[in-house]
Amino acid sequence: MNKNLRKAIIAGNWKMNKTRPEAKALLEAIKPLVANAEGKIEVIACVPFTNLETAINTTEGSNVKIGAENVHFEKSGAFTGEISADMLTELGVEYVVIGHSERRQYFGETDETVNKRTVAALEAGLKPIVCVGELKWERECNITEEVIARQIKLDLWSLTAEQIKNVVIAYEPVWAIGTGLTATPDQAEEVCGFIRAQLAKLYDQATADAVTIQYGGSMNAKNAAELLAKPNIDGGLIGGASLKAEDFNVIVQAAVNG
Repeated sequence: MNKNLRKAIIAGNWKMNKTRPEAKALLEAIKPLVANAEGKIEVIACVPFTNLETAINTTEGSNVKIGAENVHFEKSGAFTGEISADMLTELGVEYVVIGHSERRQYFGETDETVNKRTVAALEAGLKPIVCVGELKWERECNITEEVIARQIKLDLWSLTAEQIKNVVIAYEPVWAIGTGLTATPDQAEEVCGFIRAQLAKLYDQATADAVTIQYGGSMNAKNAAELLAKPNIDGGLIGGASLKAEDFNVIVQAAVNG
């Protein structure tokens, strides 16, 4: 992390977990644990749509921000089951995860729709957490950088330097999500550094240096400190560990103290 240049962000991605009472209980447990992070790093819980109102009410007055796990790119219309950016901002949501590998793998998300969702989120005042990452086969074929470069160019297509200031990028190697596998700190740093270099090509170095780049491949309480010690890893998008208050707090404290 380099907190002098950019914000460090630890965001929990709850995925399809927790009822409203369970969400309230988890957030009530998290709030006092992470209160010392205020003014030092950003702490976010990205929760299922059904939990958003509960989460926002529960975290009111605390330093825990609330994010959604997806957003549609149209403002309204015949899109059964979808949620618009305006619906999220009206609730008080601040962040939204876009392009997670599970959305790409199971629900047909493409770089084009990731781009459209990102643009829609920014126009509505949301801060997108845009996910990129390679498959295991792509890494084995030694084309990780090609895959990442393509995703960065397409997912951020048409975004201005001013807009990119409100975008968080999460590097999530697909082979390390929910598998128990984790990129080594050096592997994660190498790709996060490559992402920053791509941003410098698209914009300029100062703009690239200001963008928060998270690592999201099974970061947990045991490996967080080592990963966060790397200069281009500015936080984490946390899956399973975000569902346990104590584990999530260990990661937050590693970022606070890093």
